[in-house]
Amino acid sequence: MVIYIIEDDETMIEILEDLIEEYELGDVAGSTTDPFEAIRKVPEVRPDIILVDFLMPGMDGAELVKKLRNAGCRAAFIMLSQVSSKDMIGKAYDAGIEFFINKPINLIELKSVLTTVARQIKNERTVNTLRNLFMSEIGESAGALPAGEAAAAASMAQREQTPDPQPQAEPQPKAPAENQGDEFTKSVEKILALLGMAGEKGSGDIIRVCAYLKGNSMSMQQENVRIICGELSDAPKSMEQRMRRAVKTGLTNLAHLGIEDFMNDTFTDYSSTLFPFEEVRTEMDFIRGKRAYGGKVSLKKFIESLMIQADRMLSEYTV
Repeated sequence: MVIYIIEDDETMIEILEDLIEEYELGDVAGSTTDPFEAIRKVPEVRPDIILVDFLMPGMDGAELVKKLRNAGCRAAFIMLSQVSSKDMIGKAYDAGIEFFINKPINLIELKSVLTTVARQIKNERTVNTLRNLFMSEIGESAGALPAGEAAAAASMAQREQTPDPQPQAEPQPKAPAENQGDEFTKSVEKILALLGMAGEKGSGDIIRVCAYLKGNSMSMQQENVRIICGELSDAPKSMEQRMRRAVKTGLTNLAHLGIEDFMNDTFTDYSSTLFPFEEVRTEMDFIRGKRAYGGKVSLKKFIESLMIQADRMLSEYTV
């Protein structure tokens, strides 16, 4: 789910972004402290969910929600506030919010609400898709009906059919200058496949970052991940989150390999090169139920190590 945050406190925005990213509750595609900027930006981002503060200078959250709704925004709104007045909360629901979360933010409540809203959105899209298919079949069969019945069927379809929410278009990354099909890129792809990451959305982003750095003779150690993502995508935060989730998947898969066969070639090759071994061991303990948390990942270190391993793989092939 694509999430947009409207909150006048920068610190709160950072907290929400960190929680959403860490617990994989969605992709934060943007944020602002200015409700007037939100009116301009939201139609461009087209988020699925909007987290909006109630009390903001210049325009309160309820008024902002109403303006966005009137402008055609179909996102699900979740209101954030310390306000406890029933009248003000009622005003927010009247404006069109789905849920109300009290500040200070409670992680359990945030996870529950975002998960519930995401499920509702998916269910609504499924229902609308089925409805559209049904109406399409009615339209096709109406051609074989007598004129009066065909007109009645068409009229019913027009009354009952509701527009399907526009799917969120995946931000298209800008193409890097280097050749995506070179041998280095193939080596990166092979390593990601060995880690079981090939099917992850973020893996394609990782490959683009590696190709970009390689083509420009850059080292990830000396670069900022967010800045690199900004060079390759119009939604750098979302790109970074996708990559981080993919790397976490790689860590989990590697830990499973280690549990099943400690001498597995992929495990021995990459458990101490692409990840710090202590994090792999922590993930293994988590899978075994010995820890309450898993291993942590560093996107920057992973990309740097991945490029080193890809170069090593290339040199072995050419010897």
